[in-house]
Amino acid sequence: MTRRKEIDGSAGVPTFYGKELRWKREEAGLTQQQLVEGSFYGHSHLSEIERGERRMPHDLAVHVDKVLKTDGFFARRCEDVRKARKAGHAEYFADVLEQEQRAQEIEEWGPALIPGPLQLEPYIRAVVQASFPMGTDEEAAAKVKARRDRAWLFEDAQGPESWVVLHESILHQPLVTDDEMAEQLAHIAAVARKRRFIPQILPWNTGAHPFMMGTTRLMTFGDAPPLMYTEGMYNGQVIDDPGVVKQYMKAYDRLRAAALPPEASLSLIESAAEDYRNGKYARRLERRPLAEEQP
Repeated sequence: MTRRKEIDGSAGVPTFYGKELRWKREEAGLTQQQLVEGSFYGHSHLSEIERGERRMPHDLAVHVDKVLKTDGFFARRCEDVRKARKAGHAEYFADVLEQEQRAQEIEEWGPALIPGPLQLEPYIRAVVQASFPMGTDEEAAAKVKARRDRAWLFEDAQGPESWVVLHESILHQPLVTDDEMAEQLAHIAAVARKRRFIPQILPWNTGAHPFMMGTTRLMTFGDAPPLMYTEGMYNGQVIDDPGVVKQYMKAYDRLRAAALPPEASLSLIESAAEDYRNGKYARRLERRPLAEEQP
């Protein structure tokens, strides 16, 4: 018999909400399957909500309130859970946060930046300050924490299988100091060396290639169709149309074919990290004058 997993309601709003939901369901003497009967959701969906791993859709919350006779409690509070889950993240990213918890495989293309879960704090701060120059220190700290909390995607042995293609220019564009950039790239290499993800570098002189646009992520699941997510600086979009997602998956295969092999890519990342340690890129951080003074 599988041992019942306890829920730590003190861990945050989603787990508090989920624990209360489980308590009310069990108090009513209902199984998860019985509670979702008459809704459009399965018992596994409800199980993830009870564990705080998934947010409650409003229509399901209304259904639960009706069955459990909880006077609208879960419908009123599901917005609080949604806000808590996206703390430190953009609102449009909320669905991606939820889906990546369930993904079996993730394939990502980084044309200009290292993927968020692989970024270390100095790199994150540089990106955040460039994107939100008027933000407060507290807001920046929240974004740093939120991004580092997602490091498990690449660092956890139980995380999804991941494949990341990066444009070579990322290695030679120092967003932070030489020492910090060296540490950042060494971190990527160390995670990859532990076989947590497969890296490929697309050479700067490849020419025309698929995905000549913003960040793209493909996610596949064991119990649901694949999804594609694309992101700009202040917006993002999840695409679930099967035909469109299939097109993107084929394009990603062509992108991988154009990139360097994984081992050569990893060596290139490690070499760039060593160059930063040796100060090779130090002068690139110095701003050049717009025009030289004329005699």
